[in-house]
Amino acid sequence: MKEILQHWDFIHYFQSAEYSQKFLKKCYEKIGSSQAEMKSYDNCYPFMYYLEQGELYYKQAMMSPLSLKPILLFYGYIHFIKAIVLTEDPAYPETTTVLAHGITSRKRKKQQYRFLQDEVKVQKNGLFTHFSDLVFHVKHIVGEKYKMEDLLVQIPELEEAFLVLFQKKTMFWFTQRHELTIDDSLLSHFHMSEDLFKQYLSEKMTGNLSWSSSNSLLAPSAEEVLPFRWHLNKRRLALPGIRNEATTIPEVLIHYAILYNLSMIARYETEWWVELLKNRTNEDYPIITTFINLTTEKSPFLLLKILKEKI
Repeated sequence: MKEILQHWDFIHYFQSAEYSQKFLKKCYEKIGSSQAEMKSYDNCYPFMYYLEQGELYYKQAMMSPLSLKPILLFYGYIHFIKAIVLTEDPAYPETTTVLAHGITSRKRKKQQYRFLQDEVKVQKNGLFTHFSDLVFHVKHIVGEKYKMEDLLVQIPELEEAFLVLFQKKTMFWFTQRHELTIDDSLLSHFHMSEDLFKQYLSEKMTGNLSWSSSNSLLAPSAEEVLPFRWHLNKRRLALPGIRNEATTIPEVLIHYAILYNLSMIARYETEWWVELLKNRTNEDYPIITTFINLTTEKSPFLLLKILKEKI
């Protein structure tokens, strides 16, 4: 809860039209906008309102029953994303195509449906695509399908849940000294020799790898640097132990995709959703509740970190 309150304190700094206008002008000048002055005045109030509404949705979600949380969290999430997009795109929303969610979920089968096996598909147009292109310069994900389990195993805070419920080891941890030891258990898990594993990391990671010795990797920084993930409370990096299509996308986008799907289920698959919450028939329930508790705290941290880096 302390982490969450710190997020809100940061948002409140922008509840000044004068400061928000100066902040946006700085952002627009950085991207070379010829209308930085005018656009910063035009956008300062929408920017402030997106942040204010996002905060209200999150705070309402904290007080609401589980059945409503995914809807409130998702709308809070996309309001924060719209604020971030406004720092990169002075003309947002320039066309109606960017107003769509940018991601779709498949029609659900009524029999034998399992959330972990469900998937979402990235669309060519919409907020998800526009945001990922502007902030992360990610274009290759258009048309990609992501299974919920493949997304969830990339989140370090869910390691214990997958270990307990499915006996799946999803993370290899850096030490408190920010080192990852390349030992036999890690190499055996990835079915690689030491040389092949080092080659794998060098191909996946952006930037240069730093080795403290022949078998110890130094953390590139105290934040998410793909393919490594950042644990919010442990304040440590981890290497995901399961490689899949989601390995190469930032965690901010992972939370977006999962929250979108859960919000669609809560809105339109009422029978399945309420039965899950009441009967708790399988592992979907503890995985979903663990994720919702986590994303309530971590997703504002991930999003507002992007804003902090622009100051």
